[in-house]
Amino acid sequence: MNFLAHIYLSGEDEGIIIGNFIADGIKGKRYLKFPSKIQKGILLHRFIDSYTDSHPTVRQSTARLHQKYGHYSGVIVDILYDHFLAKNWNSYHTQPLADYVDDFYELLRTNFEILPTRIQRMMPYMMADNWLLSYASIKGISTILNQMNQRTKNRAKMNFAVLELEEFYTEFETEFTSFFAELIPASQQKLNQL
Repeated sequence: MNFLAHIYLSGEDEGIIIGNFIADGIKGKRYLKFPSKIQKGILLHRFIDSYTDSHPTVRQSTARLHQKYGHYSGVIVDILYDHFLAKNWNSYHTQPLADYVDDFYELLRTNFEILPTRIQRMMPYMMADNWLLSYASIKGISTILNQMNQRTKNRAKMNFAVLELEEFYTEFETEFTSFFAELIPASQQKLNQL
């Protein structure tokens, strides 16, 4: 899952939200340096990633892309799944997506000093281009895929994956909806265990 799904699956606790959001940059046991709620968010993120990577429905989505994009297929599917979460946001949350995203950005600003340097550097771009809100449109996803592709120095050709999104839109959306219905309670259960 990508940023929006990780934030959503964190629930309402600000520490858990921050931890889940910054987790990719926290390797090994370095998470133990953070306050306990942030630690829980980091561990939740790791659970979500391993659950997602091993799920048969997600593998079905990535298989559709694998021949063309290789090991980047998983990254692409994470982004596509965030598109379907954003697009269908009202089915998952009562707060409008634009307000939810604004609240999240404010949370990052308020806790700026806790954030790893990499996240601090990324924040201005994320907010200026409003990545999380842009996920709701195919145009926004196309922009995100272009940016991700540039990070791979154009090796991944991820920018072209919007073509598969359009061609197999119904299949990807059906797979996301089915998978996310399982991921929500699994994440809640893990959070309760933490």
